[in-house]
Amino acid sequence: MVSFAGLNQDAALLQERIERFHTVREGILAQVREVIVGQEEVIDQILIAIFVGGHCLMTGMPGTAKTLMVRTIADALGLQFRRIQFTPDLMPSDITGTDIIEEDLSTGHRKWTFVEGPIFGNILLADEINRTPPKTQSALLEAMQEHSCTVRGHLYHLPAPFFVLATQNPIELEGTYPLPEAQLDRFLFNSILGDLNAEDELKVIDRTTSTRIAEVKPVTSAEDLLDFQQLVRMVPIADTLARYVISLVRATRPKSENAPDFVKKYVNYGASVRAAQFIVLAAKARALSHSRYHVTYDDISSIAVPVLRHRILLNFHAESDRVDPDEILNRLIAQAQRLMET
Repeated sequence: MVSFAGLNQDAALLQERIERFHTVREGILAQVREVIVGQEEVIDQILIAIFVGGHCLMTGMPGTAKTLMVRTIADALGLQFRRIQFTPDLMPSDITGTDIIEEDLSTGHRKWTFVEGPIFGNILLADEINRTPPKTQSALLEAMQEHSCTVRGHLYHLPAPFFVLATQNPIELEGTYPLPEAQLDRFLFNSILGDLNAEDELKVIDRTTSTRIAEVKPVTSAEDLLDFQQLVRMVPIADTLARYVISLVRATRPKSENAPDFVKKYVNYGASVRAAQFIVLAAKARALSHSRYHVTYDDISSIAVPVLRHRILLNFHAESDRVDPDEILNRLIAQAQRLMET
C-alpha cells in the first residue's frame, strides 16, 4: 500500500517539475525575444515540437529570419547546434558521415574509421531542405524517426535529444525538389512565417542597423528537455477529446465514411494515424505551456492546422478552384465544432 507521505512526496516532485518547465519556457522566450521580433505563433510551435521531441518544418519567404530563429533557440536551449546548407550536389554521406581508411602508425595496419557527419548534434538546421534531390533528403528519414543512422551496415545512435528544424522557400520552384510525403509526415508542424506588422518591422530595423548586439544565454540543458518530454506525456486527455481527434483526422480522408463533400471533392489523400498522435502530443504540450493540466478543445483546434496542412494531398480540382490545405482544414474544424455544439 502506498502511504500518504509517499503520495505527497510524489505530488511535490511533480509540482517541482512543472514549475521548472514553466521557468525554462519563460526563460527561452525571454532570450529569443531579445533577437527575434514577432512570429509568436511560430516560436510557440517550435517550442511545442521541442517539448514533445518532434521536428518542425518552417516555410517562409526569404528574409523572414528562419535561420536566425533556429540558431537563437538552439543557443537558448544550450544544445549542440549543427547546420546543413542543402544544395543540389549534396550527398547522403555529407549528412550522415562516412567511413574512411586510416593507417595505425604503431602497427602499420589499416582500418575503417567512421567520421561523424553534421547529423550528430542535438539541433540540426536543415536549411533550404527542398534544394537537394530526394536521395539526399531521404538520408534524414531514419534519423527523424529512429534517432539513428545506418552507414555501411553499422547502426549509430544520435545524441538525445535530437530535433530537425528545416526551412524552405515557398515561392522558388526552379532548382528545388518537393519533399517526399514520407518525409513530410515525420515533421510535427509545418509552420508558416507571415509578414510582420509595421511596428514590428520598425523594431527589426532598429535592432539590426545599430551597434546593439544581443547575447543569448542558455537557460536549460539536454537533461531538462528529456524530462519535459516525459512530463508532457503525463498530461491527461479525456476520451471524448481523443475521439474528437480521431474523427477529425479520419475526416481528412476522402474515402472515410465521415468525410464531408468538400474533402471528397478536393482531397486525394488524407492524414494517417501519425497525425492523430502528433495532435494529441502537441495539444498536451500546449495545455501545459498555458498552465493547464488537461487538454481542451481549444488546444486541439489551435494546433490542428499546422499539424495537418502538410499531410493532406489535394487534387487538380483544388488547384483549379485555388483552394489550399489551410482552407480545407479550417472548414473541417469549423464543421466539427458545429457538430460538437449540437
